Amino acid sequence: MTVKGDELPPLSLRVTRADLVRYAGASGDFNPIHWSDRFASGVGLPGVIAHGMLTMALAGRLVTQWVGDPSAVRSYGVRFTRPIVVPDDDEGALLELTGKVSDVTDGVARIAITAKFDGRTVLGKAVAEVALPA
Repeated sequence: MTVKGDELPPLSLRVTRADLVRYAGASGDFNPIHWSDRFASGVGLPGVIAHGMLTMALAGRLVTQWVGDPSAVRSYGVRFTRPIVVPDDDEGALLELTGKVSDVTDGVARIAITAKFDGRTVLGKAVAEVALPA
């Protein structure tokens, strides 16, 4: 039985430049801030950054793995607060995800998600509502 205060199993994911290339191809977002160090630094960024929607999708994985059924997600929203800088190496950037049940009402759990890169939050007000199994 899921109750307020339950913690989801943490999830750590690596985001690499290869992931950015694959996401760009799937999404059609070929903005050079996601692949060119020269361009990214030229517009004031600390380096190539991950797509915001990729970051959001990876954070959503925390919830779908926990609930076991992606169709159980009723709603999901975030605010983008800080980019994930992805180095040009084989290791990539580490995205650390945690979640906590903040409410359970009428069979729907509200999950507060924390997404961190380099010890700092990258998504604000990240919340998913999930229909719990009967």
